[in-house]
Amino acid sequence: MSDVSDTAERSPDIIGGAGGPAARGPSPLNSAAAIFLKQREASVLLIAAILFIYFATTTPAFVSHGSFVNIAQYMAPYVIIGIGLVLLMVCGEIDLSVGFVWMLSPYVMHFFADSGLPILLAIVITVLILAVVIGGVNGIVTTYFGVPSLITTLGSGYIIFGYALTVSSAQQINLPDGSLGVGRWFGGEAWSEIIWATVLVLLFQVLLTRTRWGLYTISVGGNLLGAREAGIKVNKIKIGNFMLCSGFGAVAGILEAFKNNIIDPSAGQLAVVLVALAGVVIGGTAMLGGSGTVIGLWLGVLVLAILNDGFNLRGISSNKFQIILGAAILVAMIANTYLTRLRSAGRLGGARK
Repeated sequence: MSDVSDTAERSPDIIGGAGGPAARGPSPLNSAAAIFLKQREASVLLIAAILFIYFATTTPAFVSHGSFVNIAQYMAPYVIIGIGLVLLMVCGEIDLSVGFVWMLSPYVMHFFADSGLPILLAIVITVLILAVVIGGVNGIVTTYFGVPSLITTLGSGYIIFGYALTVSSAQQINLPDGSLGVGRWFGGEAWSEIIWATVLVLLFQVLLTRTRWGLYTISVGGNLLGAREAGIKVNKIKIGNFMLCSGFGAVAGILEAFKNNIIDPSAGQLAVVLVALAGVVIGGTAMLGGSGTVIGLWLGVLVLAILNDGFNLRGISSNKFQIILGAAILVAMIANTYLTRLRSAGRLGGARK
């Protein structure tokens, strides 16, 4: 009996004692990795890091101030309009007109500045008017008349396009007199536009995840009928997000005009919407609504910006770049979808059966 007792005391591992391996939890490193991979933004952050390391090791000019400025200036306008697209897509809608609002907004700002308003006030009024009028019309037609938002915003986008070409005679114009000083803070400086974009991303990530408006937006996109039965004013939420999206389009257009020091009728349009949508989807926002992340949008556009700058530095033609860009979007989406399935199955949380 004493021999058995002595053996048990000397060998707790054999009988699963407290000090044995079976009782040890996962290491801190494994726990941290599991927590990281459970985040929606994890997969796109990994992709961005891999791409950065690849270009940094194969293209020396990639790691330079000029390269980083190019990445920041590429990202900023797409991130800004992407914020509005995230909010709309989370609640189950989409807006193709935001690129045309981008095109129109500098002309409207110029009109108010020429009317004698200070440039800052002209910017604020332009953003508010375009948000309320264009976003409001898009939202009302979609919610009250039952027209799919894809069709609504495509139609309104071409109306805006034609109107902007008519009033501008399809000609470039200079920025308003006296606006250059203010313009330094609104896109004129190398880093100003990405700073605006990043601040807006942080603010609206909090709005989407920590406020009642964000909760209602997610509820509307995830379960429309359930949201109505819960007393959520679905139409109000959707119209409000359409207004926000148009407002972001106006902001992006004005910042780009100050960055380029010219108001150009060829700016914006549908092409910028498609790039922003790519960043939104790569970043982890669901196409069918109900979930999304504004920080993921920032990272998704970062992936596109790294690809754009890296391949430009390597001398890859724009035609080939489109092929590579499309393939990168598909690879990023496959990785994102796979990790999402693993999260849903509980296989990234370190759970034990």
